[in-house]
Amino acid sequence: MYLNTAEKQKIYAQYGSGAQDTGSAESQIAQYTVRIAHLTEHLKKNRKDYSTQQALIKMVGRRRDLLNYLHRIDIMRYRSIVEKLNLRK
Repeated sequence: MYLNTAEKQKIYAQYGSGAQDTGSAESQIAQYTVRIAHLTEHLKKNRKDYSTQQALIKMVGRRRDLLNYLHRIDIMRYRSIVEKLNLRK
């Protein structure tokens, strides 16, 4: 798979509180962002891959739900992760 354990731990260390922090909203949002970017590149080459397109739409929705949760709970953490990942909104 394109995202092995070492790369995941690097994402968790950079955006979460540590390399083993898999549960925080920031680390999950960062992981979804990497996966979304990968699937977007795949869909640019393979326009008719509808199952991947559907998976991408679901993944974007899950990331949006996590971002909405962070916005409700702690606005400063939300603003921080949006700025770090260069996300719109």
